[in-house]
Amino acid sequence: MAATPAPAQAPPKPTWDPRRPQAPFPWLRPTIRIRLTLLYGGMFLIAGILLLSIIYLLAAQAISTGNQPLFKIVSFQSLRVSSDNCPAITTTSLSLQEFNDAISQCVDHQRQAALDDLLSRSLLALLGLAVIAFAFGYAMAGRVLSPLGRITRTARQVAGSDLARRIELDGPDDELKELADTFDDMLERLQRAFTAQQRFVGNASHELRTPLAINRTLLEVHLSDPNAPAELQQLGKTLLATNERSEQLVEGLLLLARSDNQIVERKPVDLAEVATQAVDQVHAEAQAKGVEIRGRRKPAVVQGNGVLLERIALNLVQNAVRYNVPEDGWVEVATEVEHGQAVLTVSNTGPVVPAYEIDNLFEPFRRLRTERTGSDKGVGLGLSIVRSVARAHGGHIVARPREGGGLVMRVTLPL
Repeated sequence: MAATPAPAQAPPKPTWDPRRPQAPFPWLRPTIRIRLTLLYGGMFLIAGILLLSIIYLLAAQAISTGNQPLFKIVSFQSLRVSSDNCPAITTTSLSLQEFNDAISQCVDHQRQAALDDLLSRSLLALLGLAVIAFAFGYAMAGRVLSPLGRITRTARQVAGSDLARRIELDGPDDELKELADTFDDMLERLQRAFTAQQRFVGNASHELRTPLAINRTLLEVHLSDPNAPAELQQLGKTLLATNERSEQLVEGLLLLARSDNQIVERKPVDLAEVATQAVDQVHAEAQAKGVEIRGRRKPAVVQGNGVLLERIALNLVQNAVRYNVPEDGWVEVATEVEHGQAVLTVSNTGPVVPAYEIDNLFEPFRRLRTERTGSDKGVGLGLSIVRSVARAHGGHIVARPREGGGLVMRVTLPL
């Protein structure tokens, strides 16, 4: 029976990188102010050219009397004429007709010279006024757009988690003031929502800490009993370690929520050590499934929260073990420093993953093959947590299908 061909891989979707490099010449960027300046100056230049053309045509029409000369000499005796501008009429051997023709050509030449002089002077004046118009347009565009600059600066301050900032734009009740007032109203609603979220996080932290603290107390009391059997003592120690790790995880997640998805308190954390701890926790499960865990882990120290970074490695390694092939599967966990960044790579064998399903894996409660319920492999939040924690540390995660089946997860974090 012929083998079923693997599904065609769609090209990966382009991802937007907020840290894209700046343009080599930022002053050449076509900002609105530059475009308005070009618009104002261009309109003035076009209007000036039209006005100059009309003036030139009117002047040419005003000084033109057709092809007929202004006067005509009908007779003369011993008439001598001298002219620096019309040397042709200074000749004494001219006939009457030749003299009149010379006078007519000289007058036409002077008319054309006057028009040319008018045109050249007007073009110079237009050029000077165009420079002034562009400078004036640039200044006026800056004045008109100054409220937008104020709105932009406020938005940047708000992006830095300063929701108390307001624009409070003064001036006439125009479109810009309406935009600023709408933005202030939006900030007011966001601040109320953020305050409510912080209050909810505080209440949730209390509700989550209390049962964990009770469990820890009961386990410690049980372990303090010298008459307890050895099996129960070992079980109690295991449960106590698990409870302690849960408390640390809750503290880390609450810290992440309180800091608006940014890690405030950072400490040096070695990704190699974090990955090794994650491998140790999953080692028993990997042995039970017949999955080999391998890989070389080089030191890669980053600044961040150790508990959350360990959660990244643990979730990736657990997924790599659970979504693997039934026999002769392997998981490779590697850490290194590459191009000034710490990199954690988790590769595994497994089912063939179409490229168009990669983005869906990072959505909450989404699994491969649209499996959503009735699975013992997790609740579908592992990769969502990994992406959120990576972003909180200023990094990102990239997944790609591995040739032959499985995935390659690559987490990049700044040093």
